[in-house]
Amino acid sequence: MDSWLTTVGLPIALAIVMLGLGLGLSVADFRRVAAYPLLMLIALVCQVVVLPAVCFGLVLAFGLEPELAVGMMLLAASPGGTTANLYSHLFGGHVAVNVTLTAVNSVLAVVTLPVVVNLSTDYFRPDSQAVGLQFDKVLQVFAIVLVPVSLGMVIRSRFPAFADRLAKPVKILSAVLLVAVIAGAILNERANLADYFVAVGAIVLIFNLISLAIGYGAPRLAGMGKPESIAAGMEIGIHNSTLAIAIAVSPALLDNTRIAIPAAVYGIVMFFTAAAFGYVVSRRQEPADATPAERADRARAEGAGQ
Repeated sequence: MDSWLTTVGLPIALAIVMLGLGLGLSVADFRRVAAYPLLMLIALVCQVVVLPAVCFGLVLAFGLEPELAVGMMLLAASPGGTTANLYSHLFGGHVAVNVTLTAVNSVLAVVTLPVVVNLSTDYFRPDSQAVGLQFDKVLQVFAIVLVPVSLGMVIRSRFPAFADRLAKPVKILSAVLLVAVIAGAILNERANLADYFVAVGAIVLIFNLISLAIGYGAPRLAGMGKPESIAAGMEIGIHNSTLAIAIAVSPALLDNTRIAIPAAVYGIVMFFTAAAFGYVVSRRQEPADATPAERADRARAEGAGQ
């Protein structure tokens, strides 16, 4: 994997992806946090604290080998992305909430992702020197992730029409580059791919289902409406597997194809689980005039009956 695709193409692709995200964001996206303070707090705690803890427990229970264990923790620490926004839209979620959560999570991940990956690397591979997102590389993450996002937001703020025109070609270009790199990573491991699917398929499926359930159930138990809860469920339940793969195989970061395997398997599984989950929760009827307290009582009763 030490080729021009990963040494040159991948950092450029990541930067372009982050630039594209920034072109779709504005300060108003972050201001929307004030409209749903409790929902945002619940979602962010679930994303940053609960899911890594759940993933860590699953990794220990399944006894994964160190590199796959680190890959699972990297996946758990990755934020949501555009796929979560799309699924939320398809199944009646509050898309503005998704946009806000994606924006906040993407910025928080610059700090939380290196922390989670370093801690998991120290735990599962204590003697490893070459593998791991070391803290001295946090500046590289800032350069590749946060700087392009900030640049995109500045462009949108000062030249909104230009940002609208630029958004589509940037998205296409980043998709082409990332697909090329990910295809190369999969091709490099094609002989072992079936074995890896067997090794991590079960834990990936369970983690994905737990993520969706927590993302939807926690806001419902707190009295949030169905659209807001669906939005949170999709945002928390659909991790950015593309970003996780890119970080895993990038020579400037983790530089390990095996660490990317959980995210690669997850990227296939989550399309089906998220669609099934969205279908189930969107079909559940709720009285339009239900108060938050009534919704909370009903959600608790439903949870007790399951």
